[in-house]
Amino acid sequence: MGNIQKENFSSPSGMIRKGVVAEQAALPAALAFVDTLCAELDTALEISDPNAHFNMVSALLKAHLSGKIITATMLISASGVPYATARRKLQQLQECGFIEQRARTRSGRSFSLHPTERLMTNWRQLADRILRLCTEAGGITEKDAREYYFGASYVPASQTIAPPQVLPEPLQLGGGLRILVHGDPTFMVMENLKRQFEQIIGTNISQRAFSIDRLRTEALRNAERRISKYDIIAVDLPWIGEFAEKGVLAPLDTCLDTDRLDPPDFHTAGWMAAHWGGRAYGVPSQTTPELLFYRKDLFAEAGLEPPDTTDKLIDAARHFHAPQKGRFGIAWNAARGTALGHQFLMTCADFGQPIVNLDRIAGGFAADTAHRSDIVPTINTPLALDACEFLLSLMEFSPPDILSMSWYERVRPYAAGKIAMAYGYTLLAPYFERDPSSPANGNTGYLPHPAGPKGQPVATVGGYVMGIPANIAPERRAAAAEALIAFTSPEAQKLYILNGSRTAPRYSVGADPEVRRISPIFEAVDAMSLRDELQYWPRPPIPQIAEIIEICGQELHDMLRGILSPRDALRRAQSRAEDALK
Repeated sequence: MGNIQKENFSSPSGMIRKGVVAEQAALPAALAFVDTLCAELDTALEISDPNAHFNMVSALLKAHLSGKIITATMLISASGVPYATARRKLQQLQECGFIEQRARTRSGRSFSLHPTERLMTNWRQLADRILRLCTEAGGITEKDAREYYFGASYVPASQTIAPPQVLPEPLQLGGGLRILVHGDPTFMVMENLKRQFEQIIGTNISQRAFSIDRLRTEALRNAERRISKYDIIAVDLPWIGEFAEKGVLAPLDTCLDTDRLDPPDFHTAGWMAAHWGGRAYGVPSQTTPELLFYRKDLFAEAGLEPPDTTDKLIDAARHFHAPQKGRFGIAWNAARGTALGHQFLMTCADFGQPIVNLDRIAGGFAADTAHRSDIVPTINTPLALDACEFLLSLMEFSPPDILSMSWYERVRPYAAGKIAMAYGYTLLAPYFERDPSSPANGNTGYLPHPAGPKGQPVATVGGYVMGIPANIAPERRAAAAEALIAFTSPEAQKLYILNGSRTAPRYSVGADPEVRRISPIFEAVDAMSLRDELQYWPRPPIPQIAEIIEICGQELHDMLRGILSPRDALRRAQSRAEDALK
């Protein structure tokens, strides 16, 4: 992971951010150290009085670093001195420029308290001085001291991302910030953290969540309005081309300086998938590849190696398939329409077949040129036929309700121990990773899709970007951009993970030691990215991709039901896709 860090911070802006992250990471540890030291001194000197200034500053900084709201009443309670004395001490801290207050309501009668930049600067300097004092007193090097992290961790502090900090100025958005999202686990984590993010951006947040198809419909309907109902919208990666062409999203460079996002920190495939015609239209908020989940314990007991080819996958599914015992070989997206359409495109990619005539390049195909005018469907091909035969083979070792299984339905039985393997997005891993009673908890391995004879392992990038509607009211655009930067920052992304998300669009977040301890997914995905297995070409973001996915999901469903032969299903899908592209 050292190479990743080096690449991330090779630019001047990246080096600056590295230094900031290192400083911020030391603050909580330094605060805890001084807190503990003061407690020890108070115990040793039984006649000493409580240090009200320090106690209140300590409580304020702890709340600030964890993104929690704190009020004057709460600080007075933390002071350790009588109420009148605490009020006077708090007023002194405000008058000296260490604490500022912000209105919590429109009436201006309720306030929250926040550390000023002066106080934060003083504490950063204190953290650095404590580090030097420890090195001088203990006879160890500064490098060793940083690795000890004040006794809190043995991982270098430079890799640890601090909690989000409140914006210097609260966002001015009449009615608060309005967001349109998908109803998946990561965005639900954001909803659960709404109070903290309201504290961070300084205004109310209203979040509406829809299923994937309804989300697309609402986003397109919103684009027809004179003024957007939303300040930020979540966009499934394959929709980027359509939303760019139809003017649903504003190009990012018209809303903000993209260098502030630190683009090299994003997984390459996730960042490139947010582009159309060479311009970025959103910021990755989830980079969640579809992987093969498999039960490591079952494979070990059976003496089987994890499958890296489609043939080995079929053999493993056959071995574990035992319907009489209530266990099945594999689960996947076979529900009619969007779900099966996505599965088919990814399966075609496993066999080395893009869904349209993309140019071949090292590592796959050039999806960044999918805006070409000569794009045509490549569905009715020999490799796509192999993909169909593979899906038909999977049917034999799938649960009886496979034809109605989609995103969540395929992972739930896997989490319950009824399935030995399942294709699934990483964002769904909390179904078993956060459930101690799940047989898959702690026993799951993660692989890219096993490859067909002429393909190579591919982890198709899924997930969402967050973008700004093109028809947003002009007076709201700047504030929306600031909120977008805050929501997609490394600090915010880590907070999502600490609260249940399993997606990390940034290298720095996946490399964070706290994040690494939570799940093996992050290290696995980073490794796939380095091996160039993380790809977005299987679902190229052409404007007609949603319609083509739906077409494939309909025709292939009839094939799985036995109504159409594989050749007829591909022929019909090809013809309908050609009409869609016209």
